[in-house]
Amino acid sequence: MSDGPPTVGHTDLKLRDRALVVCDVDEVVLDFIAPFDNFLQANGHQLLPRSFRLTGNVVALDDETREASSSAVNDLLEGFFAAQDTWQTPTHKASSALANVAEIADVVFLTAMPPRHFDVRRALLDMHGMTYPLVATEDDKGPLIRQIHAERAHPLFFIDDMAYNLKSVKHHAPHTHTIHFMSNVHFRSMAPHPGDDVAQARDWDEIEQIIFDSINA
Repeated sequence: MSDGPPTVGHTDLKLRDRALVVCDVDEVVLDFIAPFDNFLQANGHQLLPRSFRLTGNVVALDDETREASSSAVNDLLEGFFAAQDTWQTPTHKASSALANVAEIADVVFLTAMPPRHFDVRRALLDMHGMTYPLVATEDDKGPLIRQIHAERAHPLFFIDDMAYNLKSVKHHAPHTHTIHFMSNVHFRSMAPHPGDDVAQARDWDEIEQIIFDSINA
């Protein structure tokens, strides 16, 4: 992968001659909703699972009627990402499932996070044994995945919790096997439907099975 624009932070990617699994991080590899709520409560706020969004659902800890503004939510997110290694832990079975997948496919993490927090996230993933290459970007994921895969003939998988990311990847790399997964059950139940052409998984056991079945078909 060639050097990207300033909005992209990444580890050098050296893909092998086999399938590629590109995986989102927050709510897929690392829990986000519960740790973020814990962070909010330590900073005078809380997250209410009323709808599938953050702005409007972050409220004052002592008064649920006082919603945090969009700029306040952004500031809280900035603080959370800067200290993510204190709050976030892997989703259930993510580490072991990825280790199994990595035996038959290359694994790359693609996280929708400001690249300035790349080093903290890199260290956090490494601490939990998930040393796969990491790309951090706030750009559209579809074109970036097409660039990473580079029109190779091998199977391409993309796992994400956001329907718009899955649709973007399907648009720019139509042959991608897309998988929707969100660790937090409450927010997952409110998530927009990702589309009939997207596999939906409830846990990492199902994700692993989808990948193995597709590669071995």
